[in-house]
Amino acid sequence: MIPATGFEGQRVGLLGLGRSGRATARALIAGGAIPVGWDDSVPAREAAVALEGIEIADLTKPANIEPLATLVTSPGIPHLYPSPHPAIRAAWEAGVPVDNDIGLFFRAFGSSAFAEFDRPPRVVAITGSNGKSTTSALLHHILTHAGRPAQLAGNIGRGVFDIEPPVDGEVIVLELSSYQTELARALTPDIAVFTNLSPDHLDRHAGPGGYFAAKRRLFAEGGPDRAVIGVDEDEGLYLAGQLAVGPGDDRVIRVSAARKLGGPGWLVYARKGFLTEWRKSRQIASIDLREVPGLPGAHNHQNACCAFAAARALGLGPREIEAALASYPGLPHRSQRIRERDGVAFVNDSKATNADAAAHALAAFPRIRWICGGLEKEGGLGRLEPHLGHVVKAYVIGREAEAFARQLPGVEAEICRTMEAAVERAAAEAAPGEVVLLAPAAASFDQYDNFEKRGDHFAALVAAL
Repeated sequence: MIPATGFEGQRVGLLGLGRSGRATARALIAGGAIPVGWDDSVPAREAAVALEGIEIADLTKPANIEPLATLVTSPGIPHLYPSPHPAIRAAWEAGVPVDNDIGLFFRAFGSSAFAEFDRPPRVVAITGSNGKSTTSALLHHILTHAGRPAQLAGNIGRGVFDIEPPVDGEVIVLELSSYQTELARALTPDIAVFTNLSPDHLDRHAGPGGYFAAKRRLFAEGGPDRAVIGVDEDEGLYLAGQLAVGPGDDRVIRVSAARKLGGPGWLVYARKGFLTEWRKSRQIASIDLREVPGLPGAHNHQNACCAFAAARALGLGPREIEAALASYPGLPHRSQRIRERDGVAFVNDSKATNADAAAHALAAFPRIRWICGGLEKEGGLGRLEPHLGHVVKAYVIGREAEAFARQLPGVEAEICRTMEAAVERAAAEAAPGEVVLLAPAAASFDQYDNFEKRGDHFAALVAAL
């Protein structure tokens, strides 16, 4: 565990007492602080008392907020849009700073022991709309395959304060969502990665501009030593242009999975299934990604480029990165191949919770029996249209299945509503060489607690065929 330092003997508020809130409480106690917690859920408050012994106080009341040194809020709690949580508003009115666990982590990371290391530990922080989990897990895999000590944490499942104190030369790989980057008062990674941008969480950020601004803070607040920037959208081009002092500034590594890049800078791109690295107008490396089973499709080739670029910035050689790519097993719920049955492949991409992510999944396979639908997000389904020609038939699930199906022009769609019906119908009708793909292009909350449970249900039904 990493202690949260800087609050010795002070009372620190915790808003949200789920997994990350309780981990932050343990870190604060280890650092000598006195955590005071609140959660709108009574069971969460009771669990925090039972598991951690946290003092509970209603932080929406000024009398409980005013004695605090700071208020630490969990990522899922809105602090500005659509409207601030009452406890956060109370903190503002009392002049109490508001932070999150990521801000506390960067504030605490580093200790006097680091002076004894030959190679100080480093932090790589990865954000973006799509692919950040795969990029984070892939970079961690590359590092461990190469024998480099590494830990993986953040939005990918392990709280930042749950990691072990780093050892000499260790790399901490953090996946960070916009919910985490928008509020952290300290953001100082050694290397920062921006994969891509597409409309998501627009209500939380009051539109696409606020969403991009939340991502941009990772690069603007602390100034990483190196930045890996996906430049296939205008926002990435803008960000790379802001960070670089000139065309040859190799502190910025530009990445693309859509086109060949040119210029004197440090470039990594994927084209026709080959990853290519250029630096100072000279080709450095080339890797064939087409036969890497854990990275199917152009969207995963972009993830490979981002992870490759970050690994190169950490000093790894192209050949050792290539060897690691070949053994990468992939992540659950992200282009995860479940099984093959009678020549039909079944792929779980339940993490494709928006249209852009689902479009990448559709582009990866030529003939698809597509299981889609759920709680539709803002931004619509327009990004799917260029790839709908790959869809043999759609099997639509969710409470709003009819409305979802009406937005798929030229696609034969069957209203199934449930996952059981969709898997049964798709499996019965699929022909050898086709793929039954779960890529919902929608959130899961109308039928499932999260995308993981949706993907697990699909996988269980496929295994039982």
